[in-house]
Amino acid sequence: MDKQEFVLSQIGTVMLGVHDVEHSLSLFRDKLGLELQNQIPGFAFLKAGSVTLCLSQPAIQARGQGAGAGEVGFSVDNVEAAYQALKEKGVQFTHEPRAVSPGTWVANFDDPDGNHLFIFGSKP
Repeated sequence: MDKQEFVLSQIGTVMLGVHDVEHSLSLFRDKLGLELQNQIPGFAFLKAGSVTLCLSQPAIQARGQGAGAGEVGFSVDNVEAAYQALKEKGVQFTHEPRAVSPGTWVANFDDPDGNHLFIFGSKP
């Protein structure tokens, strides 16, 4: 009998190392609108579609390095509309909306700890 190869097929949680969970929640919850699912000391768990976004102070402390090594992308229907709405909430973008491939647009911003974030989708 052959062993079936084990394959990881679904991301359930993305963890971002942050210096201050409350400060990071001011962006992710209050400006981006992600729903806070749970919060325990040092961690905040936010609903991001089928994925949970975990903001973690211990992630930075355990690794002895700062934040900013990864990127998280948020899929949107209309990049220009999302860009304008987030700017009105005080999100400061590092790159304005631009085409990265035919039909796909992206705009970049950072969280308070320097983690790179982006919105991507179409631009009707």
